[in-house]
Amino acid sequence: MIRTGIFGGSFNPIHKGHVSLGRQLLQLAGLDEVWFVVSPQNPLKQQSGLLDNALRLRMVQLALAGEKQLVASDYEFGMPRPSYMWHTLQHMSADYPDRAFTLLIGADNWACFDRWYAYQEILDHYAVCVYPRSGSPVDPSCFPAHVRMVDTQLINISSTMVRQRIAHRQPIGDLVPPAVERFIRQHRLYEP
Repeated sequence: MIRTGIFGGSFNPIHKGHVSLGRQLLQLAGLDEVWFVVSPQNPLKQQSGLLDNALRLRMVQLALAGEKQLVASDYEFGMPRPSYMWHTLQHMSADYPDRAFTLLIGADNWACFDRWYAYQEILDHYAVCVYPRSGSPVDPSCFPAHVRMVDTQLINISSTMVRQRIAHRQPIGDLVPPAVERFIRQHRLYEP
């Protein structure tokens, strides 16, 4: 079985923190690969200012170029909206029977995991790996079976920070990979 981590997100845009996290999760969670699943519509997030799916996917592809075990995925683009992770995992398991999927989520998402659609089914059928997020303390001793904490480095970068810098005409080279910065500038993305 190929051990595949599912790292879902809006990636609006992807930044260096996401890539670093993917690399760390590969090692710390004992995975063979991590799929960056670009979400067309997160049921728990406000969607204003969300770039077109194809643009966000392209930036993920650019950010992960050369990263053999980190894969850009448009899997949810062909699924009903909003994107419920339970449906995604079920469909992926049917389409890729040679893979064992692990859901990778931040501590902020774990804090509201009981609001996820079919969260108990996810816990019953899939491993979940939780990584730390600033301002979201969790107690791993309360985790159910198949859920574990991995001690990834805290990286103080967010997509919101990238968008705000662009809106204020500030540099973003320290926040996003060079190819992503070029793409954003070339297409004038997130400009006011």
